[in-house]
Amino acid sequence: MSKERNCLIVRAAGRQLDLLRGEASRIAKGSNVDWWIDQAEVGTRFCFEDVKAKESFALACDNFGIPCQDA
Repeated sequence: MSKERNCLIVRAAGRQLDLLRGEASRIAKGSNVDWWIDQAEVGTRFCFEDVKAKESFALACDNFGIPCQDA
């Protein structure tokens, strides 16, 4: 397991956050990697073991119109 954190901070709440959790789970399962979320100072931090999974999640955020940034 890589110790490097591949994280994005997302500003979402309610149904948007639920949608992103489901998408993160689907992406991680498809990439066969673990993922987790943490509270960030502003927003929620989504972290993946793999940079490719992080990039896929960033694309999903863009597709849903939800802004995200590197953590």
